[in-house]
Amino acid sequence: MKAVVCMEPGRLEAVERGRPVAVPDGWARVAVSHVGICGTDYHIFEGKHPFLEYPRVMGHEVSATVIHPGASGLAVGAPVVVNPYIACGTCIACRKGKPNCCTAIRVLGVHTDGAFCEEITVPAENLYPAEGLSLEAAATVEFLAIGAHAVRRSLAHTGSRALVIGAGPIGLGTALFSRIAGHAVTLMDTSAERLAMAAGRFGFASGIVADETAAEEVRRVTGGDGFDVVFDATGYGKSMEAAFGYVAHGGALVLVSVVKDEIRFSDPEFHKREMMLIGSRNATRADFEHVVASIRAGHVPVEALVTHRTTLDDVPIDLARWATEKTGLIKAVVRVAG
Repeated sequence: MKAVVCMEPGRLEAVERGRPVAVPDGWARVAVSHVGICGTDYHIFEGKHPFLEYPRVMGHEVSATVIHPGASGLAVGAPVVVNPYIACGTCIACRKGKPNCCTAIRVLGVHTDGAFCEEITVPAENLYPAEGLSLEAAATVEFLAIGAHAVRRSLAHTGSRALVIGAGPIGLGTALFSRIAGHAVTLMDTSAERLAMAAGRFGFASGIVADETAAEEVRRVTGGDGFDVVFDATGYGKSMEAAFGYVAHGGALVLVSVVKDEIRFSDPEFHKREMMLIGSRNATRADFEHVVASIRAGHVPVEALVTHRTTLDDVPIDLARWATEKTGLIKAVVRVAG
């Protein structure tokens, strides 16, 4: 019986179960347990991802157990979260301790084959302990770390009024970690249904529908001041442009999502606010560890985030269905083993 193994970036192979696999120096081999399905995966499935060459094995939100620890210092069988951002280690970003924006970054499941398989090999330094978490919960850490990183990048202090635009998984993760940071959080989304879900499941009672009255509503709920920090997690250029107008004087706009479009804004409006514009990309080890600790402490309701489940055998059918059937969907998780 064979196991499908993502051996190293871009190389997929079937090997006999239990057969030793050559692991590159500095790398580790793990058995994949669970994989979250991301918006990126739906875009890849639909052929809409602009920076990807097909064929590609998807999957970058990964929990696993250690088979060959390499230089990780972890025990065989230890549960881990996999950081899917493979950095070069030598570029200017890496030298500054920012491997999340490495100039030659390769993300599992995007630039190179991912974890929709039974085993993978990854750099040993990309494995983080997941003790105290279920392996399903551990598969949510990567997407939550995106939001945790954005909140940390914002430099917003406790008590800040925060607006999170976009109530999808990344937006909800950002809102959760904004609240953990002590911010007063308001959500904005085009869907009143998603805002109601966010209120019912996560307690985000303050919500604004992103329609033609949104700017007026921002002024109303902030007494005309605007928000101290605005996070845009929509991946939609027009929303990102509109977000400039929601920022208070002296505040910050954090672009969590990325689009291929050009983003335009009024320089006088930008300057009169003396606002900061901050890009946020991926996450670092500190963000992953913050998320793990927050889940372990009960601050993140993972059971409310994971709404759909499937298996590796069924994911081709279910992913295709969920690409269009979004009602009630927040985060889908694929069980590979266990």
